Amino acid sequence: MTLAQSLFVIGMLIAASAFFSVAEISLAASRRLRLRQMADDGDGRAERVLRMQEQPGDYFTVVQIGQNAVAILGGIVGEGALSPHFTALFSLWLSAEPAQTAGFLASFLVVTSLFILLSDLFPKRLGMAEPERLAMRLTQPMAACMLVLRPLVWFYSRGADALFRLFGLSSLRDDRITSDDVLAMMEAGAMAGVLAAREQQVITNVFELDTRTVASAMSQRDRIAFFLRDESDAVIRLRIAAEPYSTYPVCEGDIDHVIGYVDAKDLFQRVLNNQPISLADDSLIRKVLIVPDRLTLSEVLEQFRQAHEDFAVIVNEYSLVVGVVTLNDVMSTVMGDLVSPFDEEQIVRRDDKSWLIDGVTPIEDVLHALALDHLPHAEDYETLAGFLMVMLRRVPRRTDSVICAGYKFEVLDVDSYRIDQVMVTRLPEGPVSADVPSGASPASSATSR
Repeated sequence: MTLAQSLFVIGMLIAASAFFSVAEISLAASRRLRLRQMADDGDGRAERVLRMQEQPGDYFTVVQIGQNAVAILGGIVGEGALSPHFTALFSLWLSAEPAQTAGFLASFLVVTSLFILLSDLFPKRLGMAEPERLAMRLTQPMAACMLVLRPLVWFYSRGADALFRLFGLSSLRDDRITSDDVLAMMEAGAMAGVLAAREQQVITNVFELDTRTVASAMSQRDRIAFFLRDESDAVIRLRIAAEPYSTYPVCEGDIDHVIGYVDAKDLFQRVLNNQPISLADDSLIRKVLIVPDRLTLSEVLEQFRQAHEDFAVIVNEYSLVVGVVTLNDVMSTVMGDLVSPFDEEQIVRRDDKSWLIDGVTPIEDVLHALALDHLPHAEDYETLAGFLMVMLRRVPRRTDSVICAGYKFEVLDVDSYRIDQVMVTRLPEGPVSADVPSGASPASSATSR
């Protein structure tokens, strides 16, 4: 062949190799969610690509046959076409044998560089940039190649399947989408500016409903406003004025014997109609939903849906009341201060390096505020107060502190063994001893984790 004919053949081989490279990377990089949307909109090509992704064995077999055949032919044609010309060029300065060697190496370098650049790097970057569009365009040509090369495809595919079975591997693509995948996409969307930080946090909170227990969102036992059934009209009116809530548990004798709840709207109607309030009237008391304290927030939402209620009393394994929870409490964990902007904040940021946090704040909210992934022994507590108790191995006192994960947690106020306020301060960067309790007696320090 003449030089022009050889260059034309090399160009055709490069084009063929580029075709197979684009076909390979575009199918592998195509996103199933986007293809599914296109298929649902009536694009048959997207449906064909989806079927190819489900069973890609024959497809990639054709790609490999084509790329290897083209690479071998390119080497043969390139060496025969370009080596004599490079040899003649180098003969001007070198003797015959060195010139022939230099000509072969130069021919090899030029042909290899052309294939790497034009049939590998450029096509694959192009396929990564627009994978779905290119994959849909190339499915028909690739289907034709699969038909023409069917005998070879069958032989190599069966051989590959045998190797997979030999090593106990699955050749099927796993396209299951996990919550981690969705959260990663949301994070990428927030970084790209598609999602606002608030929207990303709301979506993250939704997924946390399956891991957060109801105890992280409930009102604690000591904060429950309740009525005893035998209380007088005057006492009930005074308590409503002092603690205005929408729902009040009704108890027989003490808080651990809940018989129902009363809606504030029913009480207000009686007040407006100048009627006495008596909880001995069964028409005022509604059946209360009782849920265990180990349920997750998503399970509590399901309980609310089934019972058509938005209020529940939380009990522990000893049937003692530990708190109450409302639908608004659960939604507050998702929407944050968008739901209850008038409630007192549990986490107050004082400056760039310190926070004032209520002891009953759920540990998940503390982690979000401090930008931490986890704290030690997370399975042993649910609130910031529980974290301090676990770390100190006793009930904390004022000025007790724990240094952990680059932060100092210092107890500021304790009321009847209840931790009211904790000051959290970010420590300067540098070597800091983690998980160190301080401000405690020597005995308790020795037993701290």
